[in-house]
Amino acid sequence: MKNLIKPHALKHGDIVATVSLSWGGAGLLRERYEQGKKQFQDAFGVKIIEMANTLKSPQELYNHPEWRLADLIEAFQNPDVKAILTNIGGSETIRLLRHMNEKHFETIRNNPKIFLGMSDTTTNHFMCFKAGIGSFYSPSLMFGYAENGGTPEYIIDNTKKTLFSAAPVGILPESDYFMLHKFEWATMNDKPRPKLPAMPWRYIQGDKAACGRLLGGSIEVLDMINGTSLWPDIDEWNNTILFLETSEEMPPPSQVMHWLRNFGAQGILNRINGILLARPGGEFTPDNQTAASSWIAGYEEYDKVLLKVCKEYGRTDIPIVTNMDFGHTVPQLIMPIGTMAEINPAARTVSIIEGAVV
Repeated sequence: MKNLIKPHALKHGDIVATVSLSWGGAGLLRERYEQGKKQFQDAFGVKIIEMANTLKSPQELYNHPEWRLADLIEAFQNPDVKAILTNIGGSETIRLLRHMNEKHFETIRNNPKIFLGMSDTTTNHFMCFKAGIGSFYSPSLMFGYAENGGTPEYIIDNTKKTLFSAAPVGILPESDYFMLHKFEWATMNDKPRPKLPAMPWRYIQGDKAACGRLLGGSIEVLDMINGTSLWPDIDEWNNTILFLETSEEMPPPSQVMHWLRNFGAQGILNRINGILLARPGGEFTPDNQTAASSWIAGYEEYDKVLLKVCKEYGRTDIPIVTNMDFGHTVPQLIMPIGTMAEINPAARTVSIIEGAVV
């Protein structure tokens, strides 16, 4: 992988700009946005500002992807803004790409700063990758940082280690719980969602330690950008650790297998040094046992298809860790794209072995 420019660490009092690059949920669910804004500011001692279209309605933002792109580029250009935080994901950030030109990528490359988000924001992370800067696959303002009952300490601690210090992040901690029950966006209170006991991370393949620079995101969105100008050249996958997660739509294991086989057919699986898979996303209410059972079955089957496809392409040698805390369950870790990581199956650890910021 090419070396990516690392942004500067955040400091107390810095300005963070929020952007709506996909769904306009922040404008529709203003109270939820404001809760996330307050909790982020209180936790990290920064000041959040909105870009011109951050709080526009979902329909306005759907109709005008060029507005969303303009906010992103302006945030990168603004020297007072030290980090950019996406409000929420969605399903069509890809529509920004048709409005981009080389000057936009130059602006991102010439103004490296922390960029944060997950899910549909995978598209924007690969915009940053093409521009040559490292970015951060992270909780979004409204999903993770805006949890009822406060931002989980697990998220706060990892955010501080990753974004506020240039020291190596170190061994990534396993959360002892996760939240999967349906998120009631419009219900504001101090009561957290039910906490489910977390199963340990699963070291399902490999016995030797491996290092590589992190690259990945939402597997659904990676499929969406495959074949576009954002897709990395094949050599850029060399010696990477591929991290993947699935959305709350719970794609069937058969579909995940098709996507994984595409990585094999492209030759990507033959170039990577390891794979990290997040705990499957999903949503169910306490009384919806059918959805809960489907989630559990999908969780087990994802591991099976991952092992099957790696065997098909002769990669039974690489370490694979699943059930990790960086996907569509809360709390989530930050995965710094382009930063060196290590999988150590013997010690049963996954580490970020260098600083993600300077």
